[in-house]
Amino acid sequence: MIPGSGTAVNAAAVLLGATLGRLAGDRLPARTRELVTDGLGLVTLLIAATSAMAVLDDDLSEAAGDAAPMLIVLGSVLLGGIAGSLLRLEQRVEALGGWLQRRLAGGGGDAERVRFVEGFVVSSLVFCTGPLTILGSLNDGLGKGADELYLKAALDGFAAIAFAAAFGWGVAASVLTLVVVQGGLTLAGLALGDVLPAAGLAALTATGGLLLVGVALRLLNVKQVAVADLLPALAVAPLLTAAVTALR
Repeated sequence: MIPGSGTAVNAAAVLLGATLGRLAGDRLPARTRELVTDGLGLVTLLIAATSAMAVLDDDLSEAAGDAAPMLIVLGSVLLGGIAGSLLRLEQRVEALGGWLQRRLAGGGGDAERVRFVEGFVVSSLVFCTGPLTILGSLNDGLGKGADELYLKAALDGFAAIAFAAAFGWGVAASVLTLVVVQGGLTLAGLALGDVLPAAGLAALTATGGLLLVGVALRLLNVKQVAVADLLPALAVAPLLTAAVTALR
């Protein structure tokens, strides 16, 4: 299997789903599109909960101690959030979405621009922060196959239909983020080999699940959590786990 094939299939599935959703979106009333978005928020919350449960993983507890996993996730989110806020990642992602909207969809009105940017940001976060993104891309690079990414492609394709019906072409533009993130992780797998311990992977998965809760809150219009600012937490989690394990 050629490394990167999983990401290529994933990107194609998102583009196909976004196209179908965009064509269907014009035929759906606004309240139906809102209901679809609420449904996606609930499903995202379910996926987030199952991922966050990795904080109870036995490997993580054995490596860092029974009391440490929650503190590792907390520290990862706090440190990652501070770093992301200082780097203004949320603003940069939104600016990228606005630039893509102007380049790909023309000027449009303020409402259309906001809809495009929100679709781009939310879709990028949903498609790129889950555990399948990390595990699948790394395994693809390590030569272990792309089965996880093929499964993710099917899930993302259906999600893209619903997202595009609500947000429009911003969902299709999120393919750029998907290719950069998953392609980078695949290259990391090729370069580094199988170096991430099970404990670090569990901490990363739990932290990613917590970030997906923030995405779900955005979809449900509960709170506009700046999830992009929290993305560095995904890098902090395995590093913090290794530090705690070394100090035991």
